[in-house]
Parts: sequence; C-alpha cells; structure tokens
Amino acid sequence: MKTVLINKPFEIAVTDTEKPVLKEGEALLKILYCGICGADVASYTGNQPFTTYPRIPGHEFSAEIVSVPENDRGLKAGDIVTANPYFNCGGCYSCQRGYVNCCTDNKTMGVQRDGSFCEYVAMPVERIYDGKGLSAKELALVEPFTISWHAVNRAPVKKGDKVLVVGAGPIGLFALISALEKGAEVYVSDVLDGRLEKALEFGAAGVINSAKTDVVSESRRITNGNGFDVCIEACGQSVTFLNCIDCAAFAGNIILIGNGKKETTFLHSILLKKELNVFGSRNSYPADFKAVIELIASGRVDIMKMVSDIYPMDRADEAFKALANNSGELCKVLVKIAD
Repeated sequence: MKTVLINKPFEIAVTDTEKPVLKEGEALLKILYCGICGADVASYTGNQPFTTYPRIPGHEFSAEIVSVPENDRGLKAGDIVTANPYFNCGGCYSCQRGYVNCCTDNKTMGVQRDGSFCEYVAMPVERIYDGKGLSAKELALVEPFTISWHAVNRAPVKKGDKVLVVGAGPIGLFALISALEKGAEVYVSDVLDGRLEKALEFGAAGVINSAKTDVVSESRRITNGNGFDVCIEACGQSVTFLNCIDCAAFAGNIILIGNGKKETTFLHSILLKKELNVFGSRNSYPADFKAVIELIASGRVDIMKMVSDIYPMDRADEAFKALANNSGELCKVLVKIAD
C-alpha cells in the first residue's frame, strides 16, 4: 500500500509498505482523509520529543470499513467512520480509574506508533465510531474537535460565563465552538488578524489582537474589571499562560490545552491570591467522540469553514512544508488519501 513516511526530520515521501495484518477483534479500514495536526508538523520538523523515526504520521482521519468482525456496535463493511487514535495500556493506575486519556503508557497514532497517513490501517473495533452520515472530510476533523470539547468540559463552562480563548488556531477555534455550545459569551485573542476574523465567523463575541492591544487591559474593559470566568490557553506559550492568570477573574478557571515546550516562571502566590483553578487537559474520552459527532450531525456548526486547503496524497510533502512555514493564513489542512 502507499504510505506517507517521515524518514527523519524534514525528509518525507510517499513510499510502499505492507498492508496491515489483522489481529483478533480488528477491522480493516481504508483511509479516506487525514488532517495534519500540530504534532504531525512537530514530527516533521524534529520538534516532537516522543516521535521516533521512521514514522507514519497522522491521527486525525476518516475511513471506510473494508472488513469488520461481528460486533455489537452496528458497524459493517462500507460504513464511513472515524476512530480514537490514543492507545491506552488498560493496566496502569489511570486506566484502572477510567482516565484512559491519561494512560501513563499512552501511544498516540503518528507519534509513539504508526499513524493514518497510509491507504489502510487495522483498528480495534471498540475504537471505531459510526460517522452518522457525516462526510469523510467532516469526520477527519472530529478528533481535533474532541480535544477542545474535552478541555471545555474539564472546568465546566456554564451558560452566561465570559470565556477568553487564547490562540485562534484550529484547537482554539474548536474550543470557541465548544464553549459557545455551553452557552458562554466567548472572546478570542491572537496575534494574527486572519485567525481572529475566523473566530468571528464562528461566533466569537469579540476578538483581541494581542500584538496591537494589551490583552490584560482589554480583558478588564470587556469584563467591567472583573476578569474572565474561564480562560482557555490554546497556544502552549509562556506568555499566553501568564496572560490567562492575569485575565482570569478571582476564583476563575484556567484550562490548558496548548502543549508548552518552554519553562514558565511566575510567582505562584497569585494562584492563591485569586484562588484560581488550573486544569490540564489531555486527549479525549470515547464520550467526547460521540458528542462531537452528534453535534456536527445536528447541523448547528459548519466545521468545514475550518479547512483552508486539501492536498492529494502524492503532494503530502507540500502540505507538511506549507504548515511548517505557516504564518497564520492556513487553518486546517487535509490530505486526501482515497475516494
């Protein structure tokens, strides 16, 4: 089968590999579309500490079931589906308590194990989710949506809350949509006007260009000096985390989605003074996949507005290069693997 393979940082090509051999309880999936995640770009550029090479990237995908064993999920050959790409061990303390997203030996497709940028994958039946009639392109966007959906549920966002999302990349935009679904009034900050325009398209009550305006002062103005009930950090930068601390209301909540790569120094007594709740968020639950699929199927949100470009599989290298050099004009990029 044809496979997109990262041999080493900045060296990516379409090559031939063996089709997967099915184990008991696995279905054979024909991959249709793959989304390129920030983690995939980090693997391509050599900035993903958990990636080993050579590696097949990808964990955001849609697929058609080629074959599937008898199951109680109603799955059958020909169904268009997506799947949970986080492989948990099932035996660690986190898994025993049901926190499978926090498995201490988690192996995510495309990072610690080979991913979905190939014509076929073998997938345990229990990880596959019925697409509920969604298009293959929409289903390739489900997994990143679940990341933000899970995060917003970490610190329950309530109707009427004022929420600040810091970072208007795909994960930040999905966090915006998720918070809006909870009935919140959501504002978004970023340094790029193009991304902020996209946030307004998805229903943000207002935006802040933090490269032009002091985000803390503007946050106080928006909230009548109270601060935001919830601040969602979706960049992974030190300065954006510190901004969240400053912009949050006393007794407010901070949710961290962005994966930071540098140390952050601050006087932690500010967390005590404001009695802030700080929630980390990692991966997502099976329930998050089901909820997001149902939300998209309801028609309340058009997630295809998230897609900036679609590349054919034989130009996957161009897609990765484009995102590695993205100055903000690209939002979500898909790669078409098959019809």
